[in-house]
Amino acid sequence: MPEGNGGSVPDRLTPVLRPVRAGNGFEEALEQILQVVRLGLVPEGGRLPAERDLAERLGVSRVTLREVLKVLQDQGLLESRRGRYGGTFVLPRPDAGGEDELRRRIAGVDLEDVLRFREVLEVGAAGLCAAHGLTDGRAARLRAALDATHEAPLAEYRRLDTMLHLALAELCGSPTLTAQYAAVRASVNGLLDCIPLLVRNLEHSQRQHTALVEAVLDGDADGAREIMREHCAGTAALLRGFLA
Repeated sequence: MPEGNGGSVPDRLTPVLRPVRAGNGFEEALEQILQVVRLGLVPEGGRLPAERDLAERLGVSRVTLREVLKVLQDQGLLESRRGRYGGTFVLPRPDAGGEDELRRRIAGVDLEDVLRFREVLEVGAAGLCAAHGLTDGRAARLRAALDATHEAPLAEYRRLDTMLHLALAELCGSPTLTAQYAAVRASVNGLLDCIPLLVRNLEHSQRQHTALVEAVLDGDADGAREIMREHCAGTAALLRGFLA
């Protein structure tokens, strides 16, 4: 089963998948699985966990889950395959459509609100990780996520960049923050998918990533917060630039 980088599928899905609240089971399950797809937690061509596992983790019936999966199949995001190696697979996403599509998507969101909320969550998570410290195992996980971005082919970069940021959010110790970050990052990714990958920008981002992880592992909370603040400002400037 295609897994990509970052460990087993269930581990990668932990920041997003959680039991839904009574009364909105279908809608909340749909939202969470959409986040899994948009965040690249299961890479293109990868298989989602089995229906039984997904239903248990979401706290919904398998009938409800199948209705959710059918909607996403109809939208061209997932594909169901039968047989011994069957299951539900993430389909490659078509070209997002450039600046025109970016403007269309922007019309449906408050860009400044999304960017500011992202900054608050990311800066806070980085500071918490540095201030509270990480166990050896958690530190190794963070280093591995950073290494994966350094080794990523261009086509995989944004997905693995997302994995690094999600790791920081999850390691800060607040499941509520992690869930909120996953949601806002999915919105940001929907916008970033509409603009090209710029090599110079990626090189700069990688230098920031390295400095950020070093600050976190050194316990430098002020440094980690400042580097993350600058990093978020870079993404915001890039999006605003394409909208100018």
